[in-house]
Amino acid sequence: MKKIGILITLILSTFFRLNAEEGMLIPSLIKAFESDMQAMGMKLTADQIYSVNNSSLKDAILHFGGGCTAELVSSEGLLLTNHHCGYSQVQSHSSLENDYIKYGFWAKNKEQELKNPGLTAARIVRIDDVTISVLNGTEGLTGEAFEKRLKENMKVLENDAVTGNHYKAEIKAFNYGNDYYMVVKEVFTDIRLVGAPPSSVGKFGGDTDNWVWPRHTGDFSVFRIYAGKDNKPADFSADNKPYSPLHFFPVSVRNRVPGEFTMVYGFPGSTEQHLSSGHLEYIQNKERPARISMRDKSLAAINASMASSDLLRIKYASKQARIANGWKKWIGQIGGLQSVDAIQIKLDREKAFNDKAATKSEWKEKYGQLVEQMNALVAERKDDDFAYAMDVEYIFIGAEMFKRCRSINKLIGEYETLKELGELSDEIEKYKKGSKSFFKDYDNPTDRKMFTALTDEYKKQVVDFSFSKYLSTRTSEELAKDIYEGSVLTDETKFNEFLDNLDENSIEEFKKNDQAYLLWKELFDHFVTVVIPKSRDFDAQMNGMLKIYVAGKMEMFPDGKHWPDANSTMRISYGKMEGSAPHDGMQYLEHTTLDGLIAKNQTGKSDFDLLPRMKELAAKKDYGGYDQDGDLWVCFTSSNHTTGGNSGSPVIDAEGYLMGLNFDRSWESTMSDYMFDPNRCRNITVDIRYVLWIMDKYADAGHLVKEMTLIKGDSPYEANSGSCSEKEKKCKRKKRRCKQKCKK
Repeated sequence: MKKIGILITLILSTFFRLNAEEGMLIPSLIKAFESDMQAMGMKLTADQIYSVNNSSLKDAILHFGGGCTAELVSSEGLLLTNHHCGYSQVQSHSSLENDYIKYGFWAKNKEQELKNPGLTAARIVRIDDVTISVLNGTEGLTGEAFEKRLKENMKVLENDAVTGNHYKAEIKAFNYGNDYYMVVKEVFTDIRLVGAPPSSVGKFGGDTDNWVWPRHTGDFSVFRIYAGKDNKPADFSADNKPYSPLHFFPVSVRNRVPGEFTMVYGFPGSTEQHLSSGHLEYIQNKERPARISMRDKSLAAINASMASSDLLRIKYASKQARIANGWKKWIGQIGGLQSVDAIQIKLDREKAFNDKAATKSEWKEKYGQLVEQMNALVAERKDDDFAYAMDVEYIFIGAEMFKRCRSINKLIGEYETLKELGELSDEIEKYKKGSKSFFKDYDNPTDRKMFTALTDEYKKQVVDFSFSKYLSTRTSEELAKDIYEGSVLTDETKFNEFLDNLDENSIEEFKKNDQAYLLWKELFDHFVTVVIPKSRDFDAQMNGMLKIYVAGKMEMFPDGKHWPDANSTMRISYGKMEGSAPHDGMQYLEHTTLDGLIAKNQTGKSDFDLLPRMKELAAKKDYGGYDQDGDLWVCFTSSNHTTGGNSGSPVIDAEGYLMGLNFDRSWESTMSDYMFDPNRCRNITVDIRYVLWIMDKYADAGHLVKEMTLIKGDSPYEANSGSCSEKEKKCKRKKRRCKQKCKK
């Protein structure tokens, strides 16, 4: 009986581990998980995490720039996010004279904080389940009629939600349209840069360490939200005041204890957990490798240029980071999926689905052929999806010359209308300003190298490019010569002269002879008229099947763990601070320290370069009270399910205090976009104590730390962290007497 009891306990604990750690949960439904979270150590209630009627943790969390997460840490609107999330703003304010990328930026007072036109931060007011209302009247409708009614219903609901207030509302589909939720938000538009560490801190490790553990990156930047006198969102004005939030995070500088509860609260971008085995196989073995090859070519050109001069380093810093981030993630993603044999896991799950469907005639009719149909569709239509992926990499991610083409195409297309309305001169001035901004961060030789290499790779991957007479009849070098030596779009002086002399004749001449524009037009027209429709048709058919597949999972496996794929809406994941053992013979600890950072610097690799001040401070070991038992923690890992968009998300302890900023996953974890493995998937967090140390000791920006509420003293976990013998292991390293500590 005792053995049976132990076995049951092991089974239940294994089930609970999966249940507790996998998934990105909708905050408005968090009550259903309250007891599980509290069993893991959480001290909060569901209402403290998410509430519409009272302030809660959700009110301190902002959707930053539409693609990252940020959190409020003071009563004066002070906002923390990742360094890479604020990188484009830091880069836009940088120049050779003020190299904020290399040396960092710190406003000594509010008057020195820098405005960032176009940057937004959105607070979620509430999340409502509107499934019944959205689907009202759609019974029996299909195709365009169904979509039309759906959009009409959503528009009514969204309009009602924002009537009489300053909010914005958006309804999104969840579970491929089985559910719909309306997100009501308050969008702030006056967001100012307060501080950012140098790249040697914020990007420490560069591409070498990106998506890798152990990590020593101080990936944070500091902004501030400003609002009107009524504390509501307002456009930039010198009269605006720092925003007074409904809630902000107290900051925990207490000791961490391995195994303690962690929660990540943010805006994860996209996951695809329900894809069929055939679909995952196509992504793993064809689509991802091809995109990696395309980015190999872009990065080779950019990296060489950045290494050649400081000016080019500044120009291409942000672009390089964007391209490299996805490139390295995909490499790790493939490796992770292969390591766990993800395709076989999918096949096993599909067999279980089919076996279950066969147990009832009604299930067999609805779901019996579904898996086979999904895999057949991928086999038939994967080339349509592949063409879309390659066009995106070539036309939109690659050579920036194509960006100029898209821009000028809009102007010449609207020329007659603008002229008739008398708005042409104003529009041309806007384009001149845009041109100045574009060419500030553009280098003709670098773009030319990218274009040449990418054109060759595109031809290799796509195979059939007969739709383009330029690609079919000319080499990449021939095209590059005509484009980068002759086009008005690749030279700032020529481009501005073209704008100054814009008329019907010059437009006609341009459309007939400009080689950059002619190539782009050919590619873009084919993309819009052929590639996109085929890709959308494939997606529509697949999504229709996935809608039924997800419904089948929920119907046939009602006790299973079901959560909707990430879609850039607010989500919660929970787990614990812990290391991992992702490979045979390898055991990762849960944290890194400043000593490890210095050790990496001493290897001499450029990605681990440090400015002199960091080495001086590290040598002094003056940690300002931010250390733990004599070590300054830099980063730690947890078993929280995260993805892109979670960058900058607060990592929160059991009592709702800020432990750090989520900024990455380990390389083995990038597979979690498709499949979560609780034994290997770990999110990476910069410890808030390291952030505070950089502000206080490194940057002399202690005035920012003084704005925050610091939580000191023993962690509730530390008081119950185990027997004296467990502490003795730590004490031995520190040469302390554990017995005296235990007695106290």
